[in-house]
Amino acid sequence: MRPTRPGRLSRMVALSVLTPLTPLVMSSPAEAASAPLTVTNPGFEQEQSGWTFSSGTGVATNLPHSGKKLIYLDAGAGRQISQTITAGAKGTYDFSAWIATGGPGGKFTIRVNGTTAGSVDLPSRSGYARYTVSRVPLKSGDELQIAFESGTSWVNADDVMVSPAAPADPVVTSSDPKIVEMFGWAKRKANSWVQLPGTEGPLNVDERNTSGTATSAYGPSYWAGYAHRSGYYSRDMAHQLTGAAVLGLNAENKNMLKAFAASSTAKHKYFPVWAMNFDNKTYLSIDYHDPSDFVREVPAGFELVEKANQAYRWTGDSAYVRDTTLWNFYRHTTDQFVRLHDGDKPNGIAEGTGKGIFAGAASYNEGGEEHLTEAGDAIGSQYQAYLAMAALAKNRGEKILARTFTRKAAELKCYFNSTWSGTGSDADMVRAYTTDGKALTGWGKENSWFMPMKKIIEPGPRNDAYLDFIDQQASGSGKPSNIEAISYLPDTYFANNRNDTAWKWMQYVYDQRNTQHPVAKQGPNGDYPEVSYTLVGQTVEGLMGIEPDAPDHTLSTQSRLPSATRWIQIKDLKVGDSTFTLRHDGATKSTLTHSAGAHPYKWEARFVGTHKSVEVDNLSRKARTKRVNGVTYTYVTVTLPPGSSATVDVTQ
Repeated sequence: MRPTRPGRLSRMVALSVLTPLTPLVMSSPAEAASAPLTVTNPGFEQEQSGWTFSSGTGVATNLPHSGKKLIYLDAGAGRQISQTITAGAKGTYDFSAWIATGGPGGKFTIRVNGTTAGSVDLPSRSGYARYTVSRVPLKSGDELQIAFESGTSWVNADDVMVSPAAPADPVVTSSDPKIVEMFGWAKRKANSWVQLPGTEGPLNVDERNTSGTATSAYGPSYWAGYAHRSGYYSRDMAHQLTGAAVLGLNAENKNMLKAFAASSTAKHKYFPVWAMNFDNKTYLSIDYHDPSDFVREVPAGFELVEKANQAYRWTGDSAYVRDTTLWNFYRHTTDQFVRLHDGDKPNGIAEGTGKGIFAGAASYNEGGEEHLTEAGDAIGSQYQAYLAMAALAKNRGEKILARTFTRKAAELKCYFNSTWSGTGSDADMVRAYTTDGKALTGWGKENSWFMPMKKIIEPGPRNDAYLDFIDQQASGSGKPSNIEAISYLPDTYFANNRNDTAWKWMQYVYDQRNTQHPVAKQGPNGDYPEVSYTLVGQTVEGLMGIEPDAPDHTLSTQSRLPSATRWIQIKDLKVGDSTFTLRHDGATKSTLTHSAGAHPYKWEARFVGTHKSVEVDNLSRKARTKRVNGVTYTYVTVTLPPGSSATVDVTQ
């Protein structure tokens, strides 16, 4: 008999994580139509259907992770619940499940033709957490077994999910084993959140509505937000986009961006909706009631424009400058949206209402007590949206529009530094204005750290002092309680070449991955999707300083290694149709290999500071310098056809 375990999982009773209401249809995207891999009854809502149960196991209803039912294995050796599936085509997959245990010794195992392809040794954790076996290759006719196996105490499991393995699988090596461990964990965890197009699943699942309101076929997408809701959020998705691009999730990024772009309509006053279901067309009902009553926050639309430009730089996909839905979104966000929401304090800065998130919040900091009309995260995001608009217009061939937004960005930055932010530094810098016109200083979390992260503060002593202030606050009593907020701090410090501080915060986020999230339904911090995606992106764009420009076949790099790290390398990095390997040795030597591709790439190798000479493959070249956001760089440009490599070294 299964023990009742009174109170052990009481905090999880109301949990709801998405469980499709019909069998999951899973395979790689290219194979989905011809030979789907089908997991029967993945959420156990149809009792034992599709699964084989040994003695001492069964289906229960007392503590499901989602829906109404779960499976259990009593303590003791030899107990197993499994399902065997015949693969209809070749593919590589990730297998995940939410599992709770009363002690160690249990296993979540994937076997192919009777041989273990991967297995997770389950720890003692009485609350649900998500476990994954990654990148399992299958051929047509292979026998796949998904198995839950008993340990020294009870095991509960629910919500099996199969994801197509990410199209890209870059490998990081380093003199610092923690970087290697962190990146390996993050890329596996991030990919486990990817949905498969065509999967039939529920819509509008949340903590109040555990079964959803309907079902629909899911589109290309991944989780970005709470794992107990059936959708993705604009803020989270914007922050996860770079990590997704590194993993080759380009179809997902584009379709999710287009879904938000399509929601930015005149009836919404050009706000995008806050959250979408995985079908990429239905607004998530917990955050959307009607066109005048939905969650909306000013920075989101601006960030989506900025991130669309970043996605374009990673992929070279011309849809980012040619697709009508996307282009209209960029134009509306950087023009009509600003004019429509600049009435309370007319100055060219988009405003919130100060009346809460369902009426239009000025800031991502949703505290609400301050009643903000303008906020530092909004104006910083608006500045970056203008720069993105200029870059996108240039690639579209609209030179006048590009010059217009280059000028608008410069004017906005000038206004911010001369007027909007006041004259104080550190704790005395203005970071928001209330609806009654009061300037706010001090610690504002997002509306503090977004300002240097978005580079709207003029570089120099004032910016430096504010960065010190942010680190002091976040390290002390001002530290956010939610890990997803803290995950912005590495971006903030990498953007300002504070490499050791950025790395400190990356380590903090990673080290907290097994700590319970303050929202109990979410599980541990590491199961908040933003954590893994941002660590992937911060390794590549942060530590390695990679800035791709696939449309123009260029790539710039800058070592941002922490002072204690001797070297780092990434292999099989995809940019556009090319593949690269990059290695940094300290801050003065970089090697780039253009492993495969269709076009030569121009590599701009950057090094902080002024150096007397540059060597390219041991041949001296005249050093060139330039200033970028207040920093002087020595750089050289090298053309790399596919199959070639170069090493650039600067002489001190």
